[in-house]
Amino acid sequence: MERSIQYFDNVGKQNTDNVVKVAAKRAEELGIKNIVLSSTEGYTALKMAEEVKGKDIKIIAITHQYGLREDGNWEMDEDNLKKLQEMGVLVTTQSHMFSGVERAISKRLGGASRADVISDTLRAVFGKGFKVALEVVMMAADSGHIPVSKDTEVIAIGGTRQGADVALVVRPAHSQNFFDIQVREILAMPRAKEEPK
Repeated sequence: MERSIQYFDNVGKQNTDNVVKVAAKRAEELGIKNIVLSSTEGYTALKMAEEVKGKDIKIIAITHQYGLREDGNWEMDEDNLKKLQEMGVLVTTQSHMFSGVERAISKRLGGASRADVISDTLRAVFGKGFKVALEVVMMAADSGHIPVSKDTEVIAIGGTRQGADVALVVRPAHSQNFFDIQVREILAMPRAKEEPK
């Protein structure tokens, strides 16, 4: 099989329109019924929902957990949330797969956890959006929002900072079976990556 990949010169929100178009097209070609994406305030989820409007495709928008930036607060825009719910988008949130309690231990005791190593490796080699795309697939799987089997494929979308800049075809897995997750196709990604801090 020969497939083309959409490459972007830079990371970021300006790539979102292209990402959602590529993702919707490939979902239709493969008969994929689930698109999982990261959406902090609802921008990316709204773009994707508009792109697949009227099609038999379920969108699962994974948001930042409560308290990620400020204790007790959620970053989802309330107006966007209402629109997404009206459009049938499933919006869910939970702790990040590659941080959570592990990050608290590293912050207090120092050093890096094994989850930090996986996260930082994905981020450094493939980019932050790529890491996020895999992370949200596990979050959706662990929440019971997508089917998980050796024959299941979903579209996974992630971004660097804001918007979307990566789209993948992924065989999902639950977090406790992380090494069963498979990237089947890269649909779009930035050529340049965000430099590590």
